[in-house]
Amino acid sequence: MIKVGIGTRVLNFLVDTFLLFWLAYAAYKVGYFYAFFYKAWFFPFYYYFFAMQFLYYFIFESVFSRTPAKWLTLSRVVTSTGKRPSLAQIFIRSLARILPVDCFFIPFLEKTLHDAISKTEVVEVQ
Repeated sequence: MIKVGIGTRVLNFLVDTFLLFWLAYAAYKVGYFYAFFYKAWFFPFYYYFFAMQFLYYFIFESVFSRTPAKWLTLSRVVTSTGKRPSLAQIFIRSLARILPVDCFFIPFLEKTLHDAISKTEVVEVQ
């Protein structure tokens, strides 16, 4: 089990955030359409972004143990023992990603906050 490096993690973050932004933007435009034409509640973009962020990571990592960026970099999410993570671990991992201070824990924990509290790791596919 070979853990991925920080460069791979950054590339995963950039690719997933790019895809996530466009999915959230599309959902925002649909919501804006309904708010404008049907006088429904209007929510700011960041509501859509954070909701989409949770759903994006939860769905991809619970079904495939990887996101599109992890497919690109040939990596996946596993438990600290190398097994497939449980649904509860993926839920905690996805929920912790919403926190804006997630990556600042790397110098203290030697991993991101969402990895530390969910007891998961990102490893290379072999």
